[in-house]
Amino acid sequence: MWIAELPSFIYFYLGALLLPLLRGWGRNLVLLAIPLVSGFFLWQLPEGEHWQVTLLGFELTPFYTDRLSVLFGYVFHIAAFIAIVYALHVRDLLQQVASLMYAGSALGAVFSGDLISLFVFWEMLAVTSVFLVFARRTERAYRSGMRYLMIQVMSGLLLLVGVILYVQASGSLRFDFIGLEHVGTAGLASWLIFIAIGIKCAFPFLHTWLTDAYPESTPTGTIFLSAFTTKVAVYALARGYPGTELLIYIGAVMTCFPIFYAVIENDLRRVLAYSLINQVGFMVVGIGIGTALAVNGAVAHAFNDVIFKGLLFMSMGAVLHMTGKINGSELGGLYKSMPKTTILCIVGAASISAFPLFSGFVSKSMVMTAALNNGYNVIWLMLLFASAGVFHHAGIKIPYFAFFAHDSGIRTSEPPTNMLIAMTIAAVLCVAIGVYPEMVYSLLPHDVDYTPYDTTHVLAQLQLLFFSALAFVWLNQRGLYPPELPSVNLDVEWFYRRLLPRLFEFIMGLFWSLNEVLRQTIKRFLSALGNHIHTHSGPQGILAKTWPTGRVVFWVAMILAAFLILSLY
Repeated sequence: MWIAELPSFIYFYLGALLLPLLRGWGRNLVLLAIPLVSGFFLWQLPEGEHWQVTLLGFELTPFYTDRLSVLFGYVFHIAAFIAIVYALHVRDLLQQVASLMYAGSALGAVFSGDLISLFVFWEMLAVTSVFLVFARRTERAYRSGMRYLMIQVMSGLLLLVGVILYVQASGSLRFDFIGLEHVGTAGLASWLIFIAIGIKCAFPFLHTWLTDAYPESTPTGTIFLSAFTTKVAVYALARGYPGTELLIYIGAVMTCFPIFYAVIENDLRRVLAYSLINQVGFMVVGIGIGTALAVNGAVAHAFNDVIFKGLLFMSMGAVLHMTGKINGSELGGLYKSMPKTTILCIVGAASISAFPLFSGFVSKSMVMTAALNNGYNVIWLMLLFASAGVFHHAGIKIPYFAFFAHDSGIRTSEPPTNMLIAMTIAAVLCVAIGVYPEMVYSLLPHDVDYTPYDTTHVLAQLQLLFFSALAFVWLNQRGLYPPELPSVNLDVEWFYRRLLPRLFEFIMGLFWSLNEVLRQTIKRFLSALGNHIHTHSGPQGILAKTWPTGRVVFWVAMILAAFLILSLY
């Protein structure tokens, strides 16, 4: 059947166009059916090129499947379904349409077999996702969304220029391995594409759009945002730049620097945004190492991160939805009135912390083992430090300050049933993948014989978690752990949110000051010139009898006109 070979994004785009015509349960049924139907047809498809289009003499392949793209396709369908279930109580058409278009754009990007199709969906990701930030309908959300959109569009422009140069140099549009080894025009093109992907991947110094916009989105919109943009970028790196050693060091920095900000951050959704960068760092390291085990670990961790990070964002979204608060300094004691949400959050925390029998353990250990096997001992130590750090800020801080810590006195109820169902689905997957990793391992792009549950791995990870927990308890008891303070922390974004506006104000103030000084100087000069002319050419002046009266009147009039213009200005 031809309908079975439609690109996955078509189902989502058509569904988004259909939604405004529906109401109530009819709309909800269509929302739920779209990822199920699209996922079923994807499961039936063989690998290969399914659609080809000729445009301006170029062969485009907007629907190409192999083991790498299909794995991301599966997890994107799962994420879309869970997020839709989570948002069923929402009656905001803007969010519903934007969510479907956004998920469809992510699927279009990972199934793009050529660079032009990739660019189109790359830009669609930016345009559709920003409405999930705007949908919060606050001044902060609008400002954050505009900053987010500008940075995302910049990524698209860099990608477009890189694609044009790459096609000119190589003569090929196919989206396959690119690498950074080229020279000349192809070298410039490969670097531009690399930086464009790096922006969406939240490389260090290019990451602020994520920590700025995600916490300002709606409680349901953040679930979609956490699933797609960075994972599309991880897919693009795995497709175009596997084995690029620079990625190892970039990824290692990504795993470490967010820890320091997450520990002091008060907004718990912003803590999770920093944690998202930390987890993407593990994926980037794996892609940079480039071996079969490392790439498998990277994409497996991307698969798992979509689910357990989504679960953590869902639990915090539930807290925000029910209490209207998300700062750790304002929460605490919610386990009394939200016990189910508390348990589900702890499952997500255990998964991201890589506890044995949870999904994070069976993927993160692959990347760390690959680093050790390939002689990157310092990188392995950085990943070890990052693993302990993520347990502190996401594994302990999130559930502790939201549901335990001090009793804030807030008494509420569990979130709507659809929210609990979505969180339960994600929690079950976290445990199921951890207990039976073959569920994901069988989908990985490379065939590798790897057993996560050997004595060394299990004991090393348990020791790491135990001593990390002990450090948290000790620091907290001694009052040394950074307290939850009602404050806003800026990192690199300080340059364009604080420094640049102040620098602009200083330059403009200096300009107007100089302008005033210049005007006063010219006025004084003209006044002195007028006095001088009057002295020599006035009625009593020595030149009065030798200059025609008309000429004197003319020059006096010119001086007065200039003086008047400057005064009015």
